[in-house]
Amino acid sequence: MKIGIAQKLFLAILAATSLALLSMFIIMQWSISRGFLQYLSSLEQGRLEQLAARMEKLYAEHGSWDFLRKDPLRWTTRLMTEKPDETEASLLKERREYPPFQPPRDAHGPRLRFIVLDAERNPIFGNSAGAREANFRPIIHEGRTVGSVGLLSPKHFLNPQQRAFLKQQKFALIVAVLGVVVVVVLFSLPLAARLVRPVRAMAVATHDLALGKYAVRVPVTSSDELGQLARDFNEMALTLEKNEKARRQWVADISHELRTPLSVLRGEIEALLEGIRTISPDAIRSLHAETLRMNRLVDDLYQLALSDLGTLTYRKEDLDLVDILRDSLEPYGTEFARKGITLATDIAPGLKLMVYADSERMQQLFGNLLDNSLKYTDAGGELIIRLRHRDNQATIDFEDSAPGVPVVDLERLFDRLYRVEGSRNRASGGAGLGLAICRNIVEAHAGSIAAHPSPLGGVLIRVALPVAGGKL
Repeated sequence: MKIGIAQKLFLAILAATSLALLSMFIIMQWSISRGFLQYLSSLEQGRLEQLAARMEKLYAEHGSWDFLRKDPLRWTTRLMTEKPDETEASLLKERREYPPFQPPRDAHGPRLRFIVLDAERNPIFGNSAGAREANFRPIIHEGRTVGSVGLLSPKHFLNPQQRAFLKQQKFALIVAVLGVVVVVVLFSLPLAARLVRPVRAMAVATHDLALGKYAVRVPVTSSDELGQLARDFNEMALTLEKNEKARRQWVADISHELRTPLSVLRGEIEALLEGIRTISPDAIRSLHAETLRMNRLVDDLYQLALSDLGTLTYRKEDLDLVDILRDSLEPYGTEFARKGITLATDIAPGLKLMVYADSERMQQLFGNLLDNSLKYTDAGGELIIRLRHRDNQATIDFEDSAPGVPVVDLERLFDRLYRVEGSRNRASGGAGLGLAICRNIVEAHAGSIAAHPSPLGGVLIRVALPVAGGKL
């Protein structure tokens, strides 16, 4: 039989309560019995004083304890029923207040409550086995102790009324314990069900999530740990839902990006095969251009996949960032001039910034950013590259002119295959993977990259990298 968490919680509460009640029952039972016996012992203290006084008088009359050794039963009855120096009326009154002594009996005869010891504490009369439990009072004659008399514990000599009282108290305690158990059962069942309800809802939602139902959410009904767990679950489900949408969009975008050059290649090759177009250098160049475009797309996808898997190789060393940036700018001078875009740098003379980086990946980073500005900056515009040292970081700004990007789209520029419509098109632009690769390269070097509106009307992309050797 499968036991659910609600039943386990109920059994745990019931077991803990039962253990506590059992401990309380044992302690209370012991306390009631002990307290009642102490109460009886305190009542018997006066009788012990009277018994000691009679024993002193009898010892003075006989001069020894031989009279008690010879006829113990006779003297025991007299000791427990007589009171010296009292009238008969007083004696009768005392007998009404204190019932006459009636030794309880068992199979071996009468069992007496008191014990008499001589001066050497040798037993004269009574059950010497119970001497350890007795409360003794010395018997003094002519200034010296001639013996002692004691009463045994009353626990072995309870009368029917006293036993009935103890039994009644124990029965009332048992009823109280059982009543508390019933109350706990009635209270813990709905409590366990209430506590387990959010856990059960979480289990159902987790099962749906495992089946791919990423839109599932659980209600947040409290501010405790279960409420925090529900909030974290909803955040996880939302993240998985976004990732699933991004994956589907990623597959669709890749298919679309590959379809365009393949469709062009297929159309041109079919035109050549059917004789619509003649084989010429221009036709070959067109096919070659489409092949290169598809090859760049596949290479970018491969580089991005390696970066995501963490298998993109990095050979880091201390490098001068100024030298790497200037080496990256050198091949692009002619391209920017051909398009009529002014390329300017703002680097302090003699500046030297050492960074711990991979030279090849840094050139790839700067090359992608330069390609991005070259492709999406209108002819006649400008690009300014600034290098600064701030807060132990090297910041490189790529600030170009129009066209710009809406502010709401700036954060998405580094998403894969994302391009702003109207400013980035398939004819002049790439597949939208260059900036995504840039972000992975920068993050692999413990840096950051972000896009901002440019004062020139375009986009300002800022790269921040930690400085290894500081500013020299």
